Amino acid sequence: MTDILTADGDLARVGDRKITEVAVGILVNTAGLYLMTTRPVGKVYAGYWEFPGGKLEATETVVQALRRELIEEIGITISMAHATVWREQMVDYPHALVRLHFCKVTKWSGELTMHEGQIFEWLTLPPNVMPILPGALPVLGWLVEDDSKITDKV
Repeated sequence: MTDILTADGDLARVGDRKITEVAVGILVNTAGLYLMTTRPVGKVYAGYWEFPGGKLEATETVVQALRRELIEEIGITISMAHATVWREQMVDYPHALVRLHFCKVTKWSGELTMHEGQIFEWLTLPPNVMPILPGALPVLGWLVEDDSKITDKV
């Protein structure tokens, strides 16, 4: 079984809960900055910072769902060829058990437009925004690891 991050620090409640599959975009611009957005008002964890994305629909692949979600949420279109699943993480939130499929994205078209009233920032590591959604926290460590591997090779 995959390691499960428990969002609120309590014991895992996994049991027979249905897993919600979620595609998440780690957008990296040409300056090496990472895009984070706030969760919209009216959603669980409203105001928390996260990487953009959303739930997979029944017949979608992770990349198809990410493409649809980024168009709907932030107004950009990713090329299917420029997004691949990079890492996965199960997160046990009080309201849902989710499997996050993180995709690194380096090319897209369109202008960032926050369709759900979110705030966005292009950030360096470590990010200077708070609070950060628990499911996004492991990503920050993975990105630091990846950056240090690149630096070690230079």
